[in-house]
Parts: sequence; C-alpha cells; structure tokens
Amino acid sequence: MIEIVAHRGATEHAVENTLPALRRAVALGVDAVEFDVRLTADRVPVVYHYFYLDEITSLPGPIFNYTLKQLQGARFDGAPDARIPTFEAVLDEIGGQIGLEIELKGPEPEAVDIFASVLNQHKPLWEAIEVTSFEPALLTALKQRCPGITVDLLFPRSEPWMRPDVVAYLALHRARLAGARAVHLHPSQLSAEVVATLRAGGIEIHAWDVNDAPTLRAMQALGIPKLCTDHPQQMLDLLGRGAR
Repeated sequence: MIEIVAHRGATEHAVENTLPALRRAVALGVDAVEFDVRLTADRVPVVYHYFYLDEITSLPGPIFNYTLKQLQGARFDGAPDARIPTFEAVLDEIGGQIGLEIELKGPEPEAVDIFASVLNQHKPLWEAIEVTSFEPALLTALKQRCPGITVDLLFPRSEPWMRPDVVAYLALHRARLAGARAVHLHPSQLSAEVVATLRAGGIEIHAWDVNDAPTLRAMQALGIPKLCTDHPQQMLDLLGRGAR
C-alpha cells in the first residue's frame, strides 16, 4: 500500500505546521505528517518552515532573532488562535497517533544536540519517526546521538544539466554518507533508471511534491511506496481511502 504523508499537515484546512493542521491530518487518515523544526533565539526547537516570520505571520524578520516567549506574539492571517508550536508540544500532542516525518533545519552548531535531547526523551515514538534533512552531516551527527533512529536524506531538485545517471549517482552516495535508509526525490528526478540504481544500492526511494493524479500514477508505476503531498485529501480520494 502506498503511504501518504501530509506536507506540513493538512494545510488546506489550517495554517501549515500548526497543531490544528497536524490534528486535521491525523483526522483525515493519512499515514504520516511532515513538519519542520528550527531553533529560536533562546535555543528552543519550534515547528516552523521559513527563516522569515513575515512569510506567513505578523512578526517581521528572521525566526532566530526571537525568543520562544516573543514568538507567542506571532499571529497568522485568518487563524487568530493558531500559534507556532514547540517541537516537544507536537510530539506530545500527536506522537503515537501517526507517523512523523521530521525535517531538521538549523545551521547552528548546537542544533543537533538540542534536537537529539528532545528525541531521546521520546524514545517510545521512534518506531514511527523518520528524521529528514538535506544535510548528510546533520543526519550523521544525529544518528550518533540517537542510535537506532531512522534518518532519510532529502535531495534537492536537480540542476538543468543533471541527467538521470548523475541524479542517481549523487543521491546514492549522499544517502550512504548520511547513513540514510531512504532518499526523498522530486517526481521530476525519478525514472526507472534512477529507481533501479538506488534500489540496487540498498536505498529506499520516497517522493515529495506529489500533488496531482498524473504524478500519483507515475509514482505508482515506478513502485514508489511513500509520497509527500500538499493535498492529502485528494491523494487519499484517488487511492480510494477518502472515507473520512
């Protein structure tokens, strides 16, 4: 069965990366939710995607200039009661109900230690957690601090010059460098050649940005087992799982 991951929660129903969006994704019946974790100025891990708060909130400037207390003043358009949640609050709220795909963001040297500290306090959830990042070094460091946790490598969209052989080569070796179980690629990068190379190398393949029926069908034809989407309800309906 193909697994469906709600990217930043059920964002068609609530503000991305907030508890209402994550709760709604649980209610829809998806297999997992994806969310991003960053550090505040006082080094508290919170769930938010962008560097800049004014991308989607009422506060100006980058998130790393704000303490957790200051972030509680952030407001989202059309959702006055929503707040930027802490990483720990999300784990406490939905952990154990659904798979968790946690993207770690953070160039700070202490970020891995802080993320690992929170994860080590929630070991019973590890079976349903996969930690992702675009940075192999971050995943390697996390695995050293959280032995046994699953890590997956995110692979950025290809440069125009990259053909499938180079995509497969880079994805395979970056995943191995990270000690990753799987690599997550954009559908535009996936072909029979890429899939065969990665599988022969012992690396699983997941896809992100799967947002319409043709892309879903293409991923099914390639045998991709896990898809991250901005439209979880639509994907569930297309797969005949839209009962909720």
